[in-house]
Amino acid sequence: MTETPLAPGATIGILGGGQLGRMIALAAAPLGLKAHVFSPDPHSPAFDVAAERTIANYDDEAALALFADSVDVVTYEFENIPAATAELVSSHSPLFPDARALATTQDRLTEKTFLRDLGLPTPAFAEVHDRASMAAAVGAIGRPAVLKTRRFGYDGKGQVLVREGLGLDQALAMMNGQPAILEAFVPFRAEVSVVAARGRDGSFAAFDVVENRHENHILRSSHVPAAIKPETAASAVAIARRIADAFQYVGVFAVEMFLVEGPTGEKVVVNEIAPRVHNSGHWTIEGAETSQFEQHVRAVAGWPLGSTATRGRVVMTNLLGAEANGWRELLAEPGAAVHLYGKGEPKPGRKMGHVTRVTIG
Repeated sequence: MTETPLAPGATIGILGGGQLGRMIALAAAPLGLKAHVFSPDPHSPAFDVAAERTIANYDDEAALALFADSVDVVTYEFENIPAATAELVSSHSPLFPDARALATTQDRLTEKTFLRDLGLPTPAFAEVHDRASMAAAVGAIGRPAVLKTRRFGYDGKGQVLVREGLGLDQALAMMNGQPAILEAFVPFRAEVSVVAARGRDGSFAAFDVVENRHENHILRSSHVPAAIKPETAASAVAIARRIADAFQYVGVFAVEMFLVEGPTGEKVVVNEIAPRVHNSGHWTIEGAETSQFEQHVRAVAGWPLGSTATRGRVVMTNLLGAEANGWRELLAEPGAAVHLYGKGEPKPGRKMGHVTRVTIG
């Protein structure tokens, strides 16, 4: 096993076969690198653009070992890869980001504790594992607050707003017995994110801060640049760099933040970390000198990071469910860059693709 920079012709292994894995594989190809995708789903959209595929479960140790031995480096496209899978793979091939970053960000309590210990601004939080701890958490944090499962929640799933009048037993029942965390509700003005990369050599590069707009807890659109003050943007990027350096991170990641108005003006509060390429970074494909996907490939390959300069004002809009059926009209629109993910039947709220519009000047 070696961690020297890859040469063109090398193969990057990707754990996960969704649209993010698909776009990583697409970004690797122009650089002369191949992709081998490992996924339990035989209909994974990333398979369509990969040189090799392995269809097996994430607990199939024999298949994982063969996969890891057949590639030069391994990465992952989503953070719910089992920790045991990451550990096994990393014993056969370099894994970037590493297993520590994955394990920390998989658990909201571990993640929030990590952020707090770095001295970064986060909502007040407390562990919840039974009614007594729930009562203590509400007593300390107050209402409204947000009760979240510690693991596996996304797009608003696995969380409930604890307002006045909602019984503690009722809130706990909505967690279905899963370990949880209670977080103070943040009255934010906007939701923003920093998508950035750290190379194997410790180099760091961040894209412009993104302003994200959600509908029904699902990202609807990303806008660049975000409507925030330059000093606030600089603070957000500095937070991302502290996180990356603390992890000795390698690859692209996103830090989701709340923009709030405080006594001294606007500031950011960290919501969560995504240890992977991110939906709010899709705009970079057309809107930046280097896409987040190419940047991730460069980082895990041990190559120099690319320029993150923005090419103009950018809006990226997700195509949810049947909206992707309007691809003909979108393709006919001048300046609209359409990306379809090759998924199956559209379902309400399912991300089927996105469209990016860049305004120069």
